[in-house]
Amino acid sequence: MAELRLPANSRIRKGTDHPAPEGAKRPRTFRIYRWDPDSGETPRVDGYTVDLDDCGPMVLDAVIKIKNEVDPTLTFRRSCREGVCGSCAMNIDGINTLACTRFTDDIKGDVKIYPLPHMKVVKDLVPDLTDAYAQYASIEPWLKTETPAPPDAERLQSPEEREQLDGLWECILCFCCTTSCPSYWWNGDRYLGPAALLQAYRWIADSRDEHTGERLDALEDPFRLYRCHTIMNCTKTCPKDLNPAKAIGAIKQRMVARR
Repeated sequence: MAELRLPANSRIRKGTDHPAPEGAKRPRTFRIYRWDPDSGETPRVDGYTVDLDDCGPMVLDAVIKIKNEVDPTLTFRRSCREGVCGSCAMNIDGINTLACTRFTDDIKGDVKIYPLPHMKVVKDLVPDLTDAYAQYASIEPWLKTETPAPPDAERLQSPEEREQLDGLWECILCFCCTTSCPSYWWNGDRYLGPAALLQAYRWIADSRDEHTGERLDALEDPFRLYRCHTIMNCTKTCPKDLNPAKAIGAIKQRMVARR
């Protein structure tokens, strides 16, 4: 499992174990990272044993059940519960993924849940995504044009032009890829990371956008783009089965082609 950015000089300690409810027929223990910065205590891992026969099939179902019925202080993000918002991204069983799409039965033994790795932790399973969203905003993720739009029609694309956006527009900004990337761990203050770069290519590849040169100029930097070493963690962990490494490679090809 990737390193977590914890408070200085801290270690994860064993926390409280909450037993299974009486009469549980299919108990499973969830070991969840807990840290409240206001408490002044070091991080810990609490254990919660849930009866899977009285719980939904996804890891998020169990986490919600724990918060609702066992420990209301547990803090995490979630929204759509359908794998389209990215809110419930966590490190589950050593893999960055979405809690709402990970089946508990696919995990052997205790289910270990931590916040996304190598990010500042706000509380418990909530990472601080301020910098990641600022990097996303820096690539100007909107259509930039000089030509006036048709007065009574949309800006049109051919089916072939539209096809170039497949594998890009589906990104939900969960940042599972970015937080799995060693290059981002080491240079996250300057390297944009896989999620932001995939989103950058989404607009570079869009036939309707008229600022491709400007977008490439903004990425022509030893760190913003070229810290990618094609380690492929980003592609392996993406819960939407996208390929950020391929998008980054395509940006580099565009850079070469215009020289």
